[in-house]
Amino acid sequence: MKNQVYLACIGTRPEIIKMAPIYHELKARGDQILLVHTGQHEAIAEALYDFFDMPPDINVVLKRKSTSLAHLTSALLDAVDDAMQELKPDVILVQGDTTSAMVGSLIAYYYGKPVAHVEAGLRTHEHEPFPEEKNRELIGRLAHWHFSPTKQASNNLLQEGIDASRIFDVGNTVIDAALWTRQRIMQNNGERSAAMPANLQQFELDFPDERLILVTAHRRENWGQPIRNIAKAIGLVLSQHEDVVAVWPVHPNPAVRTDIEAELKKLPLDVRQRICLTESLGYQTLIALLMRCDFTLTDSGGIQEEASAFGKPVLIARTSTERQELVDNGGALLVGTDVANIVAHIDLLLENQAHYDSMKLDKSPFGDGNSAQRIVDILSNKTLLQEQAYV
Repeated sequence: MKNQVYLACIGTRPEIIKMAPIYHELKARGDQILLVHTGQHEAIAEALYDFFDMPPDINVVLKRKSTSLAHLTSALLDAVDDAMQELKPDVILVQGDTTSAMVGSLIAYYYGKPVAHVEAGLRTHEHEPFPEEKNRELIGRLAHWHFSPTKQASNNLLQEGIDASRIFDVGNTVIDAALWTRQRIMQNNGERSAAMPANLQQFELDFPDERLILVTAHRRENWGQPIRNIAKAIGLVLSQHEDVVAVWPVHPNPAVRTDIEAELKKLPLDVRQRICLTESLGYQTLIALLMRCDFTLTDSGGIQEEASAFGKPVLIARTSTERQELVDNGGALLVGTDVANIVAHIDLLLENQAHYDSMKLDKSPFGDGNSAQRIVDILSNKTLLQEQAYV
C-alpha cells in the first residue's frame, strides 16, 4: 500500500503557527506533507513559513474583485480546486475556522477526500465571531476526523451528532508551537531582537522595568467604535498608572490603525510615549512579549491560548469566547469593549496582587506541547485502514 499524501490547506497566521508542529511531526516520520498557501494573509505569511521552515508547495495569488467575504470565498474555491488537481493528495488537513479552512474542506468533499480538522469543536453558540462560527460549523459537517483541543470542544461535536469514533481530544498544537518558540528564544535571544521592529526595540530600552500590558484587537466585530473604546481604556489606565506601559501590534487593516491612532492622539504626550503601536510582529517576538508582559488584553483566540502557556492573565475584549475553558479555570475574564469595564478589570490586576496571582495558571487547559504527536499517531493508524470519507 502506498504512503498517504497529506495536503495542508492554510493561509492565515494562526493556521501556519498551529499547523507547523503537525507538518514537522509528519516529516520526522517520513510521511509526505504538502502545503498550499491560500494567500488569505499574504503580507505576514512569508516570514512565518521561513521561521517554521515549512516552504509552501503552492503559493496562491488571489484574484479578488473586492475585499468582501463573497469574493474571497470565490477566489479561494478556484485556487484550492487547482491545487487539488495538481497535487492529488489523499488526505486534506485544515485548521481552525478561517475561510481558507472552510473552502479546503468543501473542495476535499467535492473530490471525495477525507478531511482532518485540527482544532475542531470550538463554539460560541452565537452569531459571533463572524464569519468564523459558521465556518467551523460547516467544517464540522464535512470533516472525517475531528481533532479537538479540549473535552468541551469534543462535547460540542457530540451534541451536534458527530460520531464519537471520529472525535479525538488531543490538545491544541498552538501550545506545541509556543513552547518550541520559547525554547528557541531562550537558546538564542539575539534572534528575537533581530526580528523586532526598530520602534519596539527602542521602546524596550526606554521602559525596561515597567509593568507591561500586551494589547491586540483585530476581530471584525470590534472594528469601529469597539476598538476605539479599547484604545480609550488603555489611555485612561496609563494616565492613572505611571509605571505601566503598553505594546499594541496593530492589524494591517488601515481602518483599524486609523481608529486606534485617532483615539490615542487625544492623550497627553507623556502618556502616548508609553504606548508602542507597532506593525504585526514575528511569532518569536510575540512569544517573547508574552513571556515579558504582566497580562494581555485581547480579542484574539490564539493569544488566549498562547498566554495560558506562560501563565499570563487574559482579559478578553469580547462578550463570549469559544475558549471558555480558560475562563472556567480562572485564567481569563470576559470584559467586552465597554471603556469603564475594561479599565476596572485592568485596575484590579494592577492593584490587587491576590487577584492577579489567582489568574496566573500553573497549567494551560489547552495542551501540554504534545498535541502534534497525538494527531500524527491517530492519522497513521486511521489512514492505514484506507478509510474514505465519502463513498
